[in-house]
Amino acid sequence: MGVSGGMMGTGRAQYHLRQICVQIDVYLLNKPEVMIPSGQDKFDQDGNLKDTHTEAKIKKLVAALIVWTEKF
Repeated sequence: MGVSGGMMGTGRAQYHLRQICVQIDVYLLNKPEVMIPSGQDKFDQDGNLKDTHTEAKIKKLVAALIVWTEKF
């Protein structure tokens, strides 16, 4: 998961990190991918998430992480 001020939402950084993790045989949670563009519009001044669409994406990620973790 990543957030950026631009439109890519850390997409390039996440893809490069995946390439590295494959080479060192890291177990990854592949889906859902969460790339949050325009982070300055998604959070308030105190850092609280105010965007419901982004909140739903994060909830799906956390649910998938729980299932993924239980497999190990």
